[in-house]
Amino acid sequence: MYQVIVMYGDNEPWWFFEDWRRDIRSQVEFADAAKAKAFYKQEWQRLAQKFPNSSAKANFLSAFWKEDDERWCEECDDYIQQYTGLALLKDYQPVSETSERDLFENLHAEQKIKSCQRIRQDPAVV
Repeated sequence: MYQVIVMYGDNEPWWFFEDWRRDIRSQVEFADAAKAKAFYKQEWQRLAQKFPNSSAKANFLSAFWKEDDERWCEECDDYIQQYTGLALLKDYQPVSETSERDLFENLHAEQKIKSCQRIRQDPAVV
């Protein structure tokens, strides 16, 4: 099964941290890859019009954001950028296929890096 997932949270959709599924806000499932890709493209276009900033990977993983959409992080004592992520997955894993170039090239990829370093550190190292 294919899933087109919209997420919202601290991380871009390509990180797949252990608890990444908590960020899922909506998902639509497809048995057919072509229908899943068409829906992903439709959602990508909708989000691209809504958000001024975006970044993407070539395998159907995209992040969208507004500079002023941040949350306060107590652990790192700073504001963290919030992202709306869009992902096309197969059985909740990234697909290996490459998306159309217009879905990952010519994007506003000058994102400010604001992630919680405490959360991303390996607990065994701390």
